[in-house]
Amino acid sequence: MNQQINSISSYLKNHFGKKTVKLSIDGGFTCPNRDGSKGYGGCIFCSENGSGEFASNIEEQVELLSEKWPDANYLAYFQNHTNTYAPVEELREKYEKVLAHPLINGIAIATRPDCINEEVLDLLSELNEKHFLWVELGLQTIHEDTALWMNRGYELPVYDYAIKALNERGIKTVVHLILGLPGETKQDMIESVNYVTKSGAWGMKIHMLNVVKGSRMEKDYSDYNSFESIEEYVNFVCDLLEIIPPEIVMHRLSADAPRKILITPEWSFRKRTILNGIQHELKRRGSYQGCKCEK
Repeated sequence: MNQQINSISSYLKNHFGKKTVKLSIDGGFTCPNRDGSKGYGGCIFCSENGSGEFASNIEEQVELLSEKWPDANYLAYFQNHTNTYAPVEELREKYEKVLAHPLINGIAIATRPDCINEEVLDLLSELNEKHFLWVELGLQTIHEDTALWMNRGYELPVYDYAIKALNERGIKTVVHLILGLPGETKQDMIESVNYVTKSGAWGMKIHMLNVVKGSRMEKDYSDYNSFESIEEYVNFVCDLLEIIPPEIVMHRLSADAPRKILITPEWSFRKRTILNGIQHELKRRGSYQGCKCEK
């Protein structure tokens, strides 16, 4: 863990003893919010690829990354769409095939809280006993008006059930939140962060709302800016980090939309600038993750 932020890169290096990289895997899944089970078109901000623009196969990604990190450790990350949305036999086959790969030392599974049932929990528990594992839940906000607007397709108690069930089985859980959703104030976002920290999340992903090509937002909100400037975003993320308990592992602080599909904010592709800005602002404040948590 570095001095200011409990980052996932530091956590993984401490856990495995070396640089550890996630490989974004396309598992061939869809989403109940796309196939008509819960809705069509997905969440309003989601791209055509289910927010998995960097997903491919293991060999391709290792080849790309091996020059930069020749001795890296690798985790398989089932990223795009909903990666527990299939019969459990199919899930087992896909997970175990990836885990059997000689270069893979663990697995991360991104999904929706409404796609966590008892059969899935049993499978995840089994895998968790044998392998390094975490599960990611796409929550985005705790506010029901916003969730309805974005076509999320489930209500907050569904999240409450899923994270409680995962915690009871000792499965590490990472929760996604989007900052700057239309109509939400900074206080609304703070409330979402506080709710997640109290729900028992092991890790958290926070990032600004991006409007991207291929999303439903492109048609109706193409000129919407979640934050007016890098400086505004950096300052607000630092405010949030100060109230996030230091034991929560931060997996993301900025969005990853490729520049070729990004519409707004036009500066959000400058990820290194944003992350450096967060570090510099925390240093300027003499601040760090959790410094303003209630004791």
